Amino acid sequence: MGRAGLNRTTGLATATLALSAELPDIDVVLNFAGPVVSFGNHRGITHTFLGAPFVAAAAVGIVYAWYRWMRKRGRDTKLPPKWKLLYAYGLLGALSHVLLDFTNNYGVRPLSPFLHERYAWDIVFIIEPTVTLPLLLALVLPWFFGLIGGEVGAKRTKFPGRAAAITMLVVVGCVWWLRDFHHRRAIALLGQQHYEEREPLRISASPYMLNPFRWLGVVETETAFFTMPVDTLKGEVDPQRTMRVRYKPEETPVTLAAKSSPLGKVYLDWARHPYVDIMVPDRPQGDTTVVIRDLRYDYPDNRLRFGDDSDNQDRTPLTMRVVLDSQLRVVEQRMGRHVEK
Repeated sequence: MGRAGLNRTTGLATATLALSAELPDIDVVLNFAGPVVSFGNHRGITHTFLGAPFVAAAAVGIVYAWYRWMRKRGRDTKLPPKWKLLYAYGLLGALSHVLLDFTNNYGVRPLSPFLHERYAWDIVFIIEPTVTLPLLLALVLPWFFGLIGGEVGAKRTKFPGRAAAITMLVVVGCVWWLRDFHHRRAIALLGQQHYEEREPLRISASPYMLNPFRWLGVVETETAFFTMPVDTLKGEVDPQRTMRVRYKPEETPVTLAAKSSPLGKVYLDWARHPYVDIMVPDRPQGDTTVVIRDLRYDYPDNRLRFGDDSDNQDRTPLTMRVVLDSQLRVVEQRMGRHVEK
């Protein structure tokens, strides 16, 4: 956004935009507080419309301190900084972060703390090269062609890279449009199917990396979850007949205790298709591990495993585990590598 033209209006525009676009993820420091606090507050107040003005103010404050430090050492910017305009750019950068997080299927709560509802566009993978690569090229190509121009004696422009930046922003917009079109098509195709004569309660289509025509479909009915691939290019649901059906288990004191744990509460507040998948005694003391996964991330050909595979636990990303003792008291809570006892 800076190179697309905003850097021509005030000094330090690009620095302010870049910093304010990254600052919302300052909430990663909460990882040190354990999985309950970390997961419950991830993409929290710094990812909201209410928090954006404060993120912008923090970014401008840091840039201002940096500017004063440069001036003391005799360095200055190409253009004088306009601090009110820079604050507006800081706000734009913070909101761009919320927008990018909204495009994947993890979701954000932009209206918090007034409304707790989570919103997700579900159109791109959390790590999406079709978005990252054009933006990277917008940074690298002007520098590369500037080197070539310098070799042949061409005159360097004061603010290079505007055409490349605008072009790549348009490319990202086109990627989003294509992804959104096929996401809507995937949802429509899933809604046309029959699921053991049950009406779907909720339908999701999770994106794959790179391929805009391939989706992981999740359909929840009153009694079961159905997961299957969707090919929107061919207009086919479950073309290889690999649909998996998971029937909802009956609630027991053990599952209720796990869901009522601190981690269980924040996880169920976030999860769209939570499924109690594993419940096994796994310790000499008779402790029981309850595993709950969100089926949005249960990609059948991309499951992640950590540690010893002999435990026969399929480690789907963003899976929670709660260990309970024989009195149904919480012994351990885990999200990935983050453990709290």
